[in-house]
Amino acid sequence: GPSATQLLGDLGADGVKVEQPPSGDDTRKWGPPYVEDSDGNPTTESGYYLCANRNKRSIALDMSTPEGAETVRKLAMKSDILIENFKVGGLKKYNLAYEDLSKINPRLIYCSITGFGQTGPHAHRAGYDIMAQGYGGIMSLTGPTGSPHKVGVAIADVMTGMYAVVGALSALWQRGISGKGQYIDLSLVDTQVSWLINPAVNYLLNGVEPQSMGNGHPNIVPYQAFAVADGHVIIAVGNDRQFKAFVDILGHGEWADDERFAQNSARVVNRDALLALLTPALAAYKRDDLLKYCEAAGVPSGPVNQLEDVFTSDQVIARDMIVQMAYPEAKDGKVSLLGNPLKFSATPVEYRLAPPHCDEHHDEILADWLGDD
Repeated sequence: GPSATQLLGDLGADGVKVEQPPSGDDTRKWGPPYVEDSDGNPTTESGYYLCANRNKRSIALDMSTPEGAETVRKLAMKSDILIENFKVGGLKKYNLAYEDLSKINPRLIYCSITGFGQTGPHAHRAGYDIMAQGYGGIMSLTGPTGSPHKVGVAIADVMTGMYAVVGALSALWQRGISGKGQYIDLSLVDTQVSWLINPAVNYLLNGVEPQSMGNGHPNIVPYQAFAVADGHVIIAVGNDRQFKAFVDILGHGEWADDERFAQNSARVVNRDALLALLTPALAAYKRDDLLKYCEAAGVPSGPVNQLEDVFTSDQVIARDMIVQMAYPEAKDGKVSLLGNPLKFSATPVEYRLAPPHCDEHHDEILADWLGDD
């Protein structure tokens, strides 16, 4: 929900974040780290909260009270899109479910995000990212063989947010044709299953359970990270010509003539034998030297960067993937956030509002949205 609404805000939406008083969004406290004030003391907002809440304003409303629920209802009457991530039926008890709000605003696009969806035997269960990663199978494919690992970021959450935006904007387009809004039922688990992509279709074709392969690829070899003398590199050989160029760099052109390795299909079958040769050969190289040789030979390759490398790289800086926003409570009066990857030629993304404090814009929102009521 937060990542979806941040993206919509980046695209120009006037986003209102409705929070439960007095403390609001739980992720505000998911730290450390927290924003630090001028004296180095932590403030009330965590880095986790900051990552998904810019370009929206905050209002705290107690929906369990008639007054709070009525204010939400009035805001919904003025809304194009409503995104909520309560448990199934969680808003019905406040008369704020889709069937309630669509009666007063038939043009409303209402997107519900849950762990398992609105239907099915597990619909009642709460959902968190790691649970979706586990239930949806990605953890069985991640990490070294026999040791399930979650992805290092909350990828099920993030991808569900992406699908929410795609769905909401598609429904908005359809509303322009029909004049009517609609309901979107979106779940973490469905999203996680949908982007299993090729391992899932491979399994559906042959019924063979895929195994986790660390950094390896089930259908291409070599296509993974390797240790070198001063770090790690990625080698992504996509065809037999690239393989020949790669082993020539290593001084072992004969490997390209070995029937075990000459074609990719053979390299997949003989993966362990090839890796046993490549691993010690690569360990002798320094990272930047090897990458330079690979680039000159047309062999796809790249570094395995730490975050320090990422955010000091000329490419990331040139693409404006770090943005600074005014934040008076912070010691430097600003916070650094991630940039939006969308680069529009005519309507560029705008970074208008830093992540809000809980209820920061209460009166302002009521005036802007409901001032004529």
